[in-house]
Amino acid sequence: MDNELFEKAPIPRAYMTLAIPVVLSMMVTLVYNTVDTYFIAHTGNTDMVAGVSIATPVFTVMIALGDIFGLGGSSVISRLYGKGRFDDGRRLSVFCFWGAVLTGVIVIILGLTFHDPILTMLGADDSTWQYASQFYSLIILGSPFIIVSMTPSNLLRTEGFAGPSAVGSIAGTAINICLNPLFIHVFGWGAAGSAGATVIANICTDIYFVWFLLKRSRNLSIDPRLMFRSGRLDISRQEASGIFAIGIPASVTNLMQSLGIVMVNLFLLPYGNDAVAAMGIALKIVMIAVMILVAFAFGGQPLIGYNYGAGNMGRLKALLKFAYSFLGMLALAMTVVLIACARPLMGFFSTDAGIVDLGTGMLRVQLLSTVCVSVVLVTTCTFQSAGKALGALLLSVSRQGVMLAITLFAGSGLAGYHGVIAAQAFADLLTAVLAVMLFVVLLPELRGRRIEKREIALSDE
Repeated sequence: MDNELFEKAPIPRAYMTLAIPVVLSMMVTLVYNTVDTYFIAHTGNTDMVAGVSIATPVFTVMIALGDIFGLGGSSVISRLYGKGRFDDGRRLSVFCFWGAVLTGVIVIILGLTFHDPILTMLGADDSTWQYASQFYSLIILGSPFIIVSMTPSNLLRTEGFAGPSAVGSIAGTAINICLNPLFIHVFGWGAAGSAGATVIANICTDIYFVWFLLKRSRNLSIDPRLMFRSGRLDISRQEASGIFAIGIPASVTNLMQSLGIVMVNLFLLPYGNDAVAAMGIALKIVMIAVMILVAFAFGGQPLIGYNYGAGNMGRLKALLKFAYSFLGMLALAMTVVLIACARPLMGFFSTDAGIVDLGTGMLRVQLLSTVCVSVVLVTTCTFQSAGKALGALLLSVSRQGVMLAITLFAGSGLAGYHGVIAAQAFADLLTAVLAVMLFVVLLPELRGRRIEKREIALSDE
């Protein structure tokens, strides 16, 4: 483990060393999302595009469940490493890996049992049911592989292995990109082909991560024997609670993303499937900006957690100042570029003039609050890294949950269609205000001019 990087390297270099591999991995994922949407859209079947858009939140749920053990575990483990407790970190990494496996098995059972009610809840109708069902069923069957892949990809970064973490994700995404056109167009599997390619890619990613953990990692493991002592589970209630206290809010963030998409789709359904399809494409483009911001924000998570655990509050304050400034400027730059290119981007994904017109307006409005999103992401990452479960939970349920529900109901009532389209931008603004307020309240140790390194150690005791 590179303690020099975590403790003494210049802030910009340390932050970027950990964040850039995550960003590269995210960029490849963005290419996949772009290619996937492109091939689905260019089948010329609007119902298929809408059906996949309706079922896509199920995939996001898989990512969210993986985050319980990936982000929750990495938060706890990075703080343990900051305190020099490497054996405890290794033991908890095993718990996170096998917890993700068990969760995936439970998802298969529940997902297949409640197949029809879930699709109905998501908004599938007679015209989209076939395509939504094809995508949903295969994603559910592959859920253990999708959920498990999120765990080592996050845990490896706590040990400084940001590069190998990115390699696993990039390799899986590259396989996905290659299989998508083959399955969708050559084999003619449509929505099922898209989901099948995703599952196979995650299986390949899992194989790589398991190999790396077995052969290269010194402080992480998947050996189940490390979880047991004298035949009993050697994971205390406090340790498990620490993982879930951060992992569940992190998971809720992605669950709220799924819920947000579902809510927007339901509010758009009265305006026709074209509106749902256009928003599905627009949101994929918005995710270009959001996912890059997520990568930069959470790429520095091990650094924040390590220094918080070590009680090095002066370095932590400098880290956060850099993160807020850098991500704010990046968000502003991406907003300008994507708004200017909104129509060509929509035209790339669809040749339907009506969908392009609808999606262009949607896209520009969605992008107006990108700077607010950067504030929310850095603050959320900080709360997760520092073990501030309440702050992480409140932000997790706000942006695409409580705040979005409020703005959707208010917007649709006051301005109809245009109110629905503007709802997410207003929700982002309100959540950013909440993030600033929570930061001031929950992290008072970062406000003073003189910051003692032992403050956090004393507060932990």
